[in-house]
Amino acid sequence: MRTGSEPTTARSALRMRLWLSLWGLVWAIFGTAVFALVGRPGWAAACGALWLVITVDLAVILKHIRQGPHFQPGPDVPPYRPPEHRHRYP
Repeated sequence: MRTGSEPTTARSALRMRLWLSLWGLVWAIFGTAVFALVGRPGWAAACGALWLVITVDLAVILKHIRQGPHFQPGPDVPPYRPPEHRHRYP
């Protein structure tokens, strides 16, 4: 059932984000190493920057997972109630 409040009450699949970030981290490290070894410093720097972004994302994901069921609800946590009043924009 759609309530119309999904963008404001959406929940993130943090465990899926964690595994996808770990997969991306492996490839970013691999890309940085390979491009550095073959003498492509521009691509190595790009992979290194991606490595940094992924590491920050992993830190945020782990922080949210550790905060408990508010950010990582289990099957026993009911969905958010829809807002009582919604603003309609023309």
